[in-house]
Amino acid sequence: MWEKKIKKTIYTLAVNNWCPEITDLTFPLLQRYADKIGADFYVIADRKHPDWPITYEKFQIYDLAQEHENDWNIYLDADALIHPETPDFTLYLNKNEVAHTGQDVAPIRWKYDRYFLRDGRDIGSCNWFTIASDWCIDLWHPTDDLTPQEVQERIFPTVPEELSKLVTPYHLIDDFLVARNIAKFGLKFKMLSEIIETKYPGSGFFWHQYTIPPEQKAIEMKQVLQGWGLL
Repeated sequence: MWEKKIKKTIYTLAVNNWCPEITDLTFPLLQRYADKIGADFYVIADRKHPDWPITYEKFQIYDLAQEHENDWNIYLDADALIHPETPDFTLYLNKNEVAHTGQDVAPIRWKYDRYFLRDGRDIGSCNWFTIASDWCIDLWHPTDDLTPQEVQERIFPTVPEELSKLVTPYHLIDDFLVARNIAKFGLKFKMLSEIIETKYPGSGFFWHQYTIPPEQKAIEMKQVLQGWGLL
């Protein structure tokens, strides 16, 4: 049966062979998820923006998505575990919507500018699992009006993040800029958590912890995979 192929790519970020003890656990599941939903799997491994923190390299997706001529673009952090039963969330999105797993309340974390004030939705991005179509590729539009220092001065980590000693304002630059792009470009926004609560209540499709060191994270990941019956 002939069907028009919907072009999708799952992107992740792992520069300089980042933490193979973690990616050895996560990448096979990301590849499996890509195969399941009919997507390509692409690792952003090279730096293009050396003046910015490494997390800013996620904004390579803006050009990569157009180069790859994708209908849908999905970003997942390289330290995220994705259960094999995770559904294709693009089935529940319109192409004029972008999505995160959830959202933070923006005034807790960001200093507002005119875009946040005008938008009024107080969206703080959780950019470890993000989806946008070709219509909404401006979600990853590289900033053209702020310097790295100016961005850092607008970010305020939460108390638990600061106590972890792992999260700094620079670590959250991509969260801030994606949230700012949602406000700046007026992008419609949906939370995957709401889809899960409606369609798959009680499901534990993901595991992602960013406030623990890599060596502890690898240990906990193996425990999660054992609980999923995958180790």
